[in-house]
Amino acid sequence: MVEPVPESINFPSEEEKILKLWQEKDCFQECLRQSKSRPKYTFYDGPPFATGLPHYGHILAGTIKDIVTRFAHQSGFHVDRRFGWDCHGLPVEYEIDKTLGIKGPEDVAKMGIAEYNKQCRNIVMRYANEWEISVKRMGRWIDFKNDYKTLYPWFMETVWWVFKQLYDKGLVYQGVKVMPFSTACNTPLSNFESNQNYKDVQDPSVIVNFPLVENEDVALIAWTTTPWTLPSNLALCVNPEFLYVKVKDNATGKTYIMMEARLGALFKAENEYTLLDKFPGKTLKGKKYKPLFQYFAKCGEKGAFQVVTDNYVKEEEGTGVVHQAPYFGADDYRVCTEYNIIQRDQTPICPVDASGCFTSEVTDFAGQYVKDADKNIIKWLKEKGRLVNASTFKHSYPFCWRSDTPLIYKAVPSWFVRVENKVDKLLDNNGKCYWVPEFVREKRFGNWLRDARDWAISRNRYWGTPIPLWVSDDFEEVVCVGSMAELEELTGVKVTDLHRESIDNLTIPSRRGNGVLRRVTEVFDCWFESGSMPYAQVHYPFENRKEFEDAFPADFIAEGIDQTRGWFYTLLVLSTLLFGKPPFKNVIVNGLVLASDGQKMSKRKKNYPDPGLIVQNYGADALRLYLINSPVVRAENLRFKEEGVRDVLKDVFLPWYNAYRFLVQNVQRLQKEEEIQFLYNENTVKQSDNIMDKWILSFTQSLIQFFKAEMDGYRLYTVVPRLVKFVDMLTNWYVRTNRRRLKGESGTEDCLWALETLFSVLFSMCRLMAPFTPFITEMMYQNLRHLIDPASVEEKNTGSIHYLMLPQVREGLIDKRIESAVSQMQSVIELGRVIRDRKTLPVKYPLKEVVVIHQDPEALKDIQSLQKYILEELNVRQLTLSTDKDKYGIRLRAEPDHMVLGKRLKGAFKAITASIKELTSEQLEAFQKTGSIMVDGHELHEEDLRLMYTFDQSSGSAAHYEAHSDSQVCFISCTNLPSTVNTYLCLHSDYDV
Repeated sequence: MVEPVPESINFPSEEEKILKLWQEKDCFQECLRQSKSRPKYTFYDGPPFATGLPHYGHILAGTIKDIVTRFAHQSGFHVDRRFGWDCHGLPVEYEIDKTLGIKGPEDVAKMGIAEYNKQCRNIVMRYANEWEISVKRMGRWIDFKNDYKTLYPWFMETVWWVFKQLYDKGLVYQGVKVMPFSTACNTPLSNFESNQNYKDVQDPSVIVNFPLVENEDVALIAWTTTPWTLPSNLALCVNPEFLYVKVKDNATGKTYIMMEARLGALFKAENEYTLLDKFPGKTLKGKKYKPLFQYFAKCGEKGAFQVVTDNYVKEEEGTGVVHQAPYFGADDYRVCTEYNIIQRDQTPICPVDASGCFTSEVTDFAGQYVKDADKNIIKWLKEKGRLVNASTFKHSYPFCWRSDTPLIYKAVPSWFVRVENKVDKLLDNNGKCYWVPEFVREKRFGNWLRDARDWAISRNRYWGTPIPLWVSDDFEEVVCVGSMAELEELTGVKVTDLHRESIDNLTIPSRRGNGVLRRVTEVFDCWFESGSMPYAQVHYPFENRKEFEDAFPADFIAEGIDQTRGWFYTLLVLSTLLFGKPPFKNVIVNGLVLASDGQKMSKRKKNYPDPGLIVQNYGADALRLYLINSPVVRAENLRFKEEGVRDVLKDVFLPWYNAYRFLVQNVQRLQKEEEIQFLYNENTVKQSDNIMDKWILSFTQSLIQFFKAEMDGYRLYTVVPRLVKFVDMLTNWYVRTNRRRLKGESGTEDCLWALETLFSVLFSMCRLMAPFTPFITEMMYQNLRHLIDPASVEEKNTGSIHYLMLPQVREGLIDKRIESAVSQMQSVIELGRVIRDRKTLPVKYPLKEVVVIHQDPEALKDIQSLQKYILEELNVRQLTLSTDKDKYGIRLRAEPDHMVLGKRLKGAFKAITASIKELTSEQLEAFQKTGSIMVDGHELHEEDLRLMYTFDQSSGSAAHYEAHSDSQVCFISCTNLPSTVNTYLCLHSDYDV
């Protein structure tokens, strides 16, 4: 029996009731059971860390995933949805280091890796319960019991298998590479990690002199913002093609060599120096200079402390002479290697430890943190007469994404996966993926792929999946292990866990009789683990082999735009290297959710409302719809505003709820007063001959058609605005104009037609909106289902709206002519309301006449068919239809499109605007037919002008009328008659402009 619907509603408390219903009926699992035999739709969930609480970015991505997977289920697919957890890596270790006061590897060694990893394991799921509560409260259906965690031994075993495939293909190598390095976390970072957190900082800026050996009175001068790298200087680099000068500093009498284009870096005016000579940079090549420090003076015997040349030296900053510290700069390393100043296999000259402190080799500054040592090094340079200039320099600098401390660039031995030689294949596979929005594939992600570098996959850390390489002391013998069984066979020890404390002590006998092989100390970068999740989450290839291969690549994934350099990238790299194919078919990329002022959301600044309070005050459905009906689903940024969530309740949910309530009220009235039992059966319902019934049914079917096409294209940003507009059409047009019929004032048969129509539309709407707003649709359905004839339902179990399939398009109900006619009617009514507002004429005052002018007689017939609604809504006594616009003084006028024309014409825009406004109605009518017009020598087209219909104020009766128009219609109302009863409204709808 259908229950009465209360006048007021608290959406959050109703959602709590629905959550209990879902829990009692085990609705999510029931959905999975019902769909078990259907075709599979594969979805991968990117794993978050549980060391922090979920924020709006997580809620947004989770909502997108929930909408698409619910839609797939309702479209006839079986969709497994498993939650995943990222459990290893810096986020966890950094929390432990902070808590326990761990400063570096020595502290971990004292504690022991077993104890350190035990501490990490204890906090890794710190907020797991809060995550599960938050995700479920947002209405997202996903399996937490059958989850995957990157710390599960079976997950780690597949990561080993992935690595062994790459190793066996010759795609793994060890090398020394200058990499972004986090001194707070004691580990190198990959390029995409280092790009995640840039900040504007003030750094020291120094110019230092390097006297030539051949003439110590002449010195090259080099500029740097990292004085701490100067103790490791081994060369100076100039551009071979640019011009350099020898100048005398008139204030000090000293002679310097620098790039001509950079003289302004040292001198403010030409009279501050005397030009002595000018020459191309290549003439300096090979010149020797006096080293700054003596720490590595022996390197001079191997070619250090000379001038080298390379085109990477630019003329935009510095002095045009770049100091080379090859183990602290990627270009420095490359150039010095090319000049044999260093060799790839030599011991690095890198006197900075993992905590960023100088080692004992740099005797003057040993033990000092490099950034702190800058001021002491500058002081030393000044005392030794090597400092030419010191100031500060503001620039953008990378910070560690986890510790928020400055990164340094430092040479570290690392294990790499070859990516650079696979760029073409990566781009080819990327081209096979469907991206929404598309520009991310070609621009942001495509550009990142084109510049892809070999991937440093090792981390000098503890809490992670150990790299499964066992090596001899001389690294001549290497064994790559690809499974737990293989490790047991090679070591003779039973293995149950793969973390460092469980396997670091295991050795493998040498096949060459060279003692034993020991595991290398590094662990995998946690991005390698998350990139392996398609395979590791199902323990492939050790289990589920056929199931995985049948369902790979995934049908769908979704994450934020920041993952173009993270998870999207690692997924693509590994699937390309393993299988030569992309890892997913479709991907939605969302933008970032910012604070209302456009700044990043910050816990410290407290510049955003708590997500839990938003849900508590407005409900999850309102937050979901607000986020999805915004630019953020087009990979643009959203400035989060609480009032936007509130407006969803006011503008969408309350009108929708009131339409539902109105339906139930009148169904109950029919049962009580007429003793007619209302039961809806789509198959036996009689076709209504009411034009508004036909319109809303047609409009609904057109919406279903559009909805399916756009959702199949993953374009959520086109779907939601149409759904929201549909609520307006239903409540403000259909229900409003048919209230009397629905109340039974026009007879029982007509009332039944109207009620059946309204029920049909609300039921279809609930099924369409169910993936987007799962709570309110369930709430309505649980009551409306009692009005459905059981004989008309195909599904066996109808206990939840989410068990039902999406409605099929009933093309026989689509009538575009009626939709167009009602659209015309709405334009008439809306413009009539504008004129009433302008003249402060309330609707209760009747008007005598409205005139509608249109050149198409068929359009006039359409409007005629809706005459009673126009007269009723505008409170007008007579509707006059005409094709003669001249009789009523209707003229065309034009306005320039300021955005389009202003950008194109620039300075000429102001003059041409005046000329556009002078164009006659006849000229504009010709323009409508041809699509182009010449104005002041410029050819203008349809996109350049906006045409409007207006009343010709120069006509004889102009003083008597009031006019208003949009691009299609023009109203004219009489203003000087003594009574508002005699006021006229005139509408003109000639062409679609």
